[in-house]
Amino acid sequence: MRAVGINRFGGPEVLEVVELPVEEPGEGEVRVRVAAAAVNPTDTALRAGLRSEMYQGVERPLVPGMELAGVVDAVGPGARWNVGDEVVAVVVPGPRGRGAQAEEVVVPAASAARLPAGASFAEGATLPMNGLSARIALDLLGLRPGQTLAVTGAAGAVGGYVMELAKLEGLRVIGDASEEDRDLVSRLGADVVVSRGDDVASAIRDVCPEGVDGLVDAALLNRRILPAVRDGGAVAAVRPFQGDTERGITVHLVLVANHARDSEALAELSRLAGEGKLTLRVARTFLPEEAPDAHRALEAGGVRGRNVIVFP
Repeated sequence: MRAVGINRFGGPEVLEVVELPVEEPGEGEVRVRVAAAAVNPTDTALRAGLRSEMYQGVERPLVPGMELAGVVDAVGPGARWNVGDEVVAVVVPGPRGRGAQAEEVVVPAASAARLPAGASFAEGATLPMNGLSARIALDLLGLRPGQTLAVTGAAGAVGGYVMELAKLEGLRVIGDASEEDRDLVSRLGADVVVSRGDDVASAIRDVCPEGVDGLVDAALLNRRILPAVRDGGAVAAVRPFQGDTERGITVHLVLVANHARDSEALAELSRLAGEGKLTLRVARTFLPEEAPDAHRALEAGGVRGRNVIVFP
């Protein structure tokens, strides 16, 4: 089978199409014939070698990708899916370094959910990891209806899902945006849109003088965002938080890998997307041979939604 492979760390040019053996699903696993796999910042980090210590001694090539959509084509003992089911799935590359960007991928049955009703495979591939990240972030913050949530990186994939889920739960939402993204962020659920940038914390305090109850830092602002949060509030960080916290603010780290088998959460995300309550956003599709271009586009910034590798 074909896969996007990494034989050495470096820039986008190190990505290549490789041939790998097809694996059989084991107990409680399914194999998915992949139609589409999203490209996320975690993939560019893997390619660049930012997690190289995790893969010392691991046989190359590594395969990036943490979310996919496709059709079940083999079912292991005890797995609840059927051959022919259309699914989305979270993929954790794990110690073998085998991710989602391959024609055939074996995943735990609990890491899959039905393809959202009416969605294309490319659209579905943008949901499982990014949607689950948003769900985990909100669960960690534990806000109540009527409380105020701020979201940095609000126009991005995780930020968009966070805002839509937050509005469904009765939260007041403040999102940041560039001038060209203000309408988008409003459509995704922000009650108030503030200008993104180095002074976004001050902008949030201007509209919420007491500070927000919780904040999802999808823009990776780290300590720079803390002034926006009230004393004793909380931050959900999608990457390890850099620096110390202050004023009793709790920082929670969102770790998708720890929740990758949360079948109920994945099924609920799929249901909401199928009902149009979560917006599936494909920025652009790429063939496997074009994976370097997908990485370049992501690293250049300004991608709204997700770039997606499609396997015809």
